[in-house]
Amino acid sequence: MSRLFCFGLGYSAETLAKRLATKGWSIAGTARDLANIERLRGRGYEVVRFTGEAGNAELAAALAGTTHLLHSIPPGPEGDPVLRHYRAEIARLSTLDWIGYLSTVGVYGNSAGAVVDESAQPHPHSDRTRARVVSESGWLALGEEIGRPAQVFRLAGIYGPGRCALDKLRAGTARRIVKPGQVFNRIHVEDIASVLEASIARPRAGAIYNVADDEPAPPEDVVTYAAELLGIEPPPEVPFEEADLTPMARSFYGDSRRISNALIKSELGVRLAYPNYREGLKALADTA
Repeated sequence: MSRLFCFGLGYSAETLAKRLATKGWSIAGTARDLANIERLRGRGYEVVRFTGEAGNAELAAALAGTTHLLHSIPPGPEGDPVLRHYRAEIARLSTLDWIGYLSTVGVYGNSAGAVVDESAQPHPHSDRTRARVVSESGWLALGEEIGRPAQVFRLAGIYGPGRCALDKLRAGTARRIVKPGQVFNRIHVEDIASVLEASIARPRAGAIYNVADDEPAPPEDVVTYAAELLGIEPPPEVPFEEADLTPMARSFYGDSRRISNALIKSELGVRLAYPNYREGLKALADTA
């Protein structure tokens, strides 16, 4: 039986897990929150608690029989907790056929709106994105060392059910911050799952894929369109210079880039279900 183990059975990983479970796969993984662990176990998944510690015997036991390993836990101050503490256990998995590491397009840094594809060298400008680059290299190196195909997936801004501009507008937390020339790509969580499934079907050792939609757009345009779908007035525009932002949010606005997704189409044959934010938000509004 194929067995997916997810280090971090969170939003993106769970979307893939749901698809594979319907195909008869065994699903296992980790989570931090006890209530979430119980919810996932209620779905029939084998889930253990992991908060980055070494020596978790329950986790090591749950890895047994893993054929496909997906890692989505961001590195911490001391680096990647999985590579740091469980590299040896993973290397000993004789059943392992595929490794996927979920990273971020943030590793490219700021391209001033220019198009970026996978041939571009990363230019991380924060501790967070520098740690991501180190983790990417570590997972690719592990795959090469043990002779298993490891792939890196650099994700654009993730949205989907329960996590989009529609939900922020309903909650009254949406903001329309304007920084001229600023554009980002996004990716619907179901399209992430499609890319991962395509890679599982056609693994390539050492591959790096940009996982993004077709249309980079200013963030304020997304909020405006979401408000239009809900039939409400969008929040007022706020100039970036006047916006009260957390350091992480401000660093997010420091980068402007257009992500090329050509490789997932040409190599993996992926056809995005939601190629732009309008189609994605429209579908979410229709199913709410």
